[in-house]
Amino acid sequence: MTDAGDPGFSNRTGRPPGRVITAVSRFVPAIRRVQQQIEPYAAYWEQRNRTELARTGPLCVALGDSMAQGVGASAPECGWFGQLVGLLPGWRTVNLSQYGARVDDVLDAQLPAALRLHPDLLLCLIGSNDLMQPKHQEGVGSRYAALLDRLPRGTVVGNQPGTFAAAVQVNGLIDDAVRRRGLVLAELRDPRTRHWRGKLASDRFHPNDRGYAAITEVFGEALRRAGY
Repeated sequence: MTDAGDPGFSNRTGRPPGRVITAVSRFVPAIRRVQQQIEPYAAYWEQRNRTELARTGPLCVALGDSMAQGVGASAPECGWFGQLVGLLPGWRTVNLSQYGARVDDVLDAQLPAALRLHPDLLLCLIGSNDLMQPKHQEGVGSRYAALLDRLPRGTVVGNQPGTFAAAVQVNGLIDDAVRRRGLVLAELRDPRTRHWRGKLASDRFHPNDRGYAAITEVFGEALRRAGY
């Protein structure tokens, strides 16, 4: 870390978007509009992180993927973490999420960067990019188990709303870690975050403002249960 306001971390994985989504976005304006948010939203969070770390007060850090970035929303602060900021008055709120991040990115990069900041509260929602792409599903259980074993006690972890086999496996690991390690569950197996009619962005993959508001509600309830 070079100064008090520099987390020494980039909100970019360095990987380009997948070849299929890049090709399709050239011909489908609705997808292209969402893809064009990636760079400016990452830049927004990097600048905001520097500002937040230069302040004083308790520190909350988010780990995750494009959903914590707010991709698909009308503005980066309308993603689930951006909306959650309003529920934490007086807190410094730092977002280490990255577009396209997978479990390994949190385990190898985001979590170590977060722990160097000594957060008072850690939030984590990750796994969609592993679970929705068959080539990344293999071994996701062992990767997720390793991540859960390294998250500090009291971390608020969102689970997966899907009901397919790989998502059920990950959710079983999360449920076990909540019982065994004192993590706090943000329960996304909830009708508000399982039914997406009217809650998706124009690419039909990322949430829109309404979809993110539903995720924020679930995380807000988890924070209240944990006493925040």
